[in-house]
Amino acid sequence: MSTDRLRVTVVVGSVRAGRFGDTVARWVTEQAEHRDDLEVSVVDLAEPAVAAELALDFAGGTAPEGAPSFRQRLAGADAFVVVTCEYNHGYPASLKLAIDSAKEEWYAKPVGFVSYGGLAGGQRAVEQLRQVFPELHAVTIRETVSFHQYWEQFGEDGQPRDLEAVNKAANVLLDQLAWWGVSLKEARAKRPYAG
Repeated sequence: MSTDRLRVTVVVGSVRAGRFGDTVARWVTEQAEHRDDLEVSVVDLAEPAVAAELALDFAGGTAPEGAPSFRQRLAGADAFVVVTCEYNHGYPASLKLAIDSAKEEWYAKPVGFVSYGGLAGGQRAVEQLRQVFPELHAVTIRETVSFHQYWEQFGEDGQPRDLEAVNKAANVLLDQLAWWGVSLKEARAKRPYAG
């Protein structure tokens, strides 16, 4: 893969059994992979290795050796798309644990959001995340993609029913993410971010 492509990591925030986040993450990952300017990877907090590492980190333990750690995977990214649901007017505890387990890995990098939920489409969770990420010196992207009453928005094939509208919204989000990602990457290369 080319080194001039922006490295975007999609973070899947929910770990609940029966969650819908993996469906939403697959869709947004596909959208990003269609672009020539982005190199995409996914970090699913429900992956057993990631979940175990975060649990160990929380308990004061150390992660097993082998695959790149969660923090290493974040450090390798230039930008992020966080896929979040809304539970009880907030974002999942698993996502909070993951965010707080890293620090410098988020510094001076943009974060975009794709949310899903009931009537609010996960937007209340996103608004809370907009307060959290600046504390980690990250820049949140203005545009979001949200799926209101998500169970009605996707077909049996796992694709959104209104592809034209949501693909357009995803492209706007990804355009902004790419602009911020490239700008901040160039700035970090020219002058390392002190934090």
